Amino acid sequence: MIKLSVNINKIATLRNARGGNLPDLLKVAQDCESFGADGITVHPRPDERHIRYNDVYKLKPLINTELNIEGFPSPKFIELIVLAKPAQVTLVPDAPDAITSNAGWKVAEHFNFLRDLVDTFKSKQIRTSLFVGTESENIEMAAKTGADRVELFTEPYATLYAINKEEAVASFVKAATVAKQLGLGVNAGHDLSLENLAYFASKIPWLKEVSIGHALICDALYYGLQSTICSYKNCLK
Repeated sequence: MIKLSVNINKIATLRNARGGNLPDLLKVAQDCESFGADGITVHPRPDERHIRYNDVYKLKPLINTELNIEGFPSPKFIELIVLAKPAQVTLVPDAPDAITSNAGWKVAEHFNFLRDLVDTFKSKQIRTSLFVGTESENIEMAAKTGADRVELFTEPYATLYAINKEEAVASFVKAATVAKQLGLGVNAGHDLSLENLAYFASKIPWLKEVSIGHALICDALYYGLQSTICSYKNCLK
């Protein structure tokens, strides 16, 4: 069964819009778990416009499934990972002012930096994943860093899906196959939705995990959080 990790950044965005603690981020995370989520994802950014670093420290002891922390490995982020010790860290090459993740690592250009980070996090028993595109050379270099997994950046798939779903998924099947052959676990995330998730999962049955936030929270406005999580889980069967 492919795991669903729910990204709760948008819950924090809504809370921060008015100050105070409504909605209660910690309770929403626990509710997501009780409704069937296999994990919780957060992606703190330098300006803390949604998830705050302090949120992560509060979340960690409450999560009964897996906590996945995504982000650019700045010194502050590295300190957070070492202290919070999530089940998984996903390293993303975001610029400080990025609205959302929009590209994977060019691993060869940052190889020594990423290899040293992987060594640091794995020494703390933290599963480490690198956010990458579908280029075989990036995946091959990711394996050489010692990373446990790669997370495939799926925006290109989502963009092309409505036009030609077979073409949209082809490069991802190839990339996931290369990763599998190299001993890497395969995660995926970005713009996956109720419309396109089931097809993607059916084509990559050895997929380990998908991380979904924006589309899932948007759907929850109409269908409710519990029903929405159930619907996304059904896409992964």
